[in-house]
Amino acid sequence: MTAPEPFGARLRRALDARGPLCVGIDPHPALLTEWGLGDDIGGLERFCATAVEALADRVAVLKPQSAFFERFGSRGIAVLERTVAEARAAGALVIMDAKRGDIGSTMAAYAGAFLDKGSPLFSDAVTVSPYLGYGALRPALDLAAAGGCGVFVLALTSNPEGAEVQRATSAGGLSVAQGVLDRLAADNAGATPLGSFGAVVGATLEEAGADLAINGPLLAPGLGAQGATAADLPRVFGGVLRNVVPSTSRGVLRHGPEVAALRAAAERQAAEVARFTGA
Repeated sequence: MTAPEPFGARLRRALDARGPLCVGIDPHPALLTEWGLGDDIGGLERFCATAVEALADRVAVLKPQSAFFERFGSRGIAVLERTVAEARAAGALVIMDAKRGDIGSTMAAYAGAFLDKGSPLFSDAVTVSPYLGYGALRPALDLAAAGGCGVFVLALTSNPEGAEVQRATSAGGLSVAQGVLDRLAADNAGATPLGSFGAVVGATLEEAGADLAINGPLLAPGLGAQGATAADLPRVFGGVLRNVVPSTSRGVLRHGPEVAALRAAAERQAAEVARFTGA
């Protein structure tokens, strides 16, 4: 049996072909209201179907935030399943923004939920939290590698509260974040054209203050509603700009519900990112 193409290679091709942009599918109650939709399962279904129709055939990456579906219970999860499957069928790569983190068989179960091809929630990649120890992520990393999927590990997040943990230093003098980044670099060693294990590094940071050369993708949330702009990317990411996957959610979604308006907003954002990253 032929081994599946690694996620890093698929992501590199998608970014080169469609532009360096990830759009989050975040069905905030406020966004549903702005679109004239109810904060209910019908509104959720319409919101997601419109976002997929508008974006999945032209944006490199879509990133549904699992929490906004989970709040509707099993019917919300059913919408998430359809959203992921339809987005992937239209050609977008899907990063499930779930930020799971646990140990042993529980971590393996989380990995299976999002990275096993037999799962109804199967995605191209998933976000995970390393704060029970990087080694506890091994079930997700191993399953991703075997199946050609990706994993994005929280490293330097866009929320200010994250610094108290991520900037803390270990006995060896490294920050917690740098320790995570170093482990990612080791796991990506030798991969071409790009490793499949990425880090989440906020575009809102004043500066990274860490070595981001992990030979893997850097998911950069924070464009738009959180205050970052494309002009901030060179300052934060420097020499690894080519590997950055800038992410925006409300910055595009607030232009809905018209399909044409969503497409135009995504195109403007992608062009702005390309201007500052040279992509």
